Amino acid sequence: MTLNNVPTKDRESFTEHLKKSYRILALCGAGLSASSGLPTFRGAGGIWRNHEATSLATPEAFEADPALVWQFYSYRRHMALNATPNPAHFALAKLARKRSEFVTLTQNVDGLSQRAGHPASQLHLLHGSLFDIRCTSFYCDYTEQNNFTDPIVPALALPKGSSQPLPSTTDTTGAEASQSLADAMKGSTSTEEGKDLDISDAGVSIPNIPIESLPRCPKCQNGLLRPGVVWFGEALPEKTMTAVDKFVEESKIDLMLVIGTSAKVFPAARYVEEARYRGARVAVFNMDKEDGKKGLTKQDWLFHGDAGVLLPELLKPLIGDLPANAAETS
Repeated sequence: MTLNNVPTKDRESFTEHLKKSYRILALCGAGLSASSGLPTFRGAGGIWRNHEATSLATPEAFEADPALVWQFYSYRRHMALNATPNPAHFALAKLARKRSEFVTLTQNVDGLSQRAGHPASQLHLLHGSLFDIRCTSFYCDYTEQNNFTDPIVPALALPKGSSQPLPSTTDTTGAEASQSLADAMKGSTSTEEGKDLDISDAGVSIPNIPIESLPRCPKCQNGLLRPGVVWFGEALPEKTMTAVDKFVEESKIDLMLVIGTSAKVFPAARYVEEARYRGARVAVFNMDKEDGKKGLTKQDWLFHGDAGVLLPELLKPLIGDLPANAAETS
């Protein structure tokens, strides 16, 4: 890894300040996971199987069609589990072990920070996690964290490429059989047999999953489980907000890292300004130079490029080298 595009004076001044920084706050967005090759939440054009991806991320969507919503989130879980934490994730995890008063607030739900070994007590999930689940029953408080089972139930397994049409066990109209035949014909020339099919493509058929085959609560034995993410229209997690607010308000902050996010919307923008008010100098890591520099002062830094390259190098004076296997994931 090299930092040829980083001015020497910026690197030196950042290193000097980093070494004397103890209370550090990081705000992370999708750009942190960019070099892990993970698709963004909204996908190509914001469409998943002819659905607006955002329309599937609501309580109303889950109530109307829990099977479709679970297929959407099971697909996202699968994609995230097939991605690998990149050196930026490992660098932040190592910084957390070096600095006990380093707190990370992430907008990402992909579980990559957790899989990189980031200490849970120093990692706060603003939008929840694809790998947390909870019961939807009003009378049940069951929750589970870091459930990396894929698929979470057998019915949600991704369909595989096949050169043979598969009969339907539920459809009597012939529509599913016709689609299965079309998929098989397509697969005989373009789909590797046994390979997971991309169900984000509406041209790939998916089964109609009966509600009794969806994830069920092991505690109450009745309620449906749901992904532990914050859906549109839901409040941000109070415990997370309280913990980060307490950290920001209790003492001076030395350094604020803004990684892979524009930090323009609430509450991200508020935390950047509050950290600055508490004395922090701000370092922005962003692929989009114009997006990243907005609101910066002469005391701040803008590092333009891939966080997976920049963070391990710029944090190296404090955290040292990453393990070889972490560096190999870039």
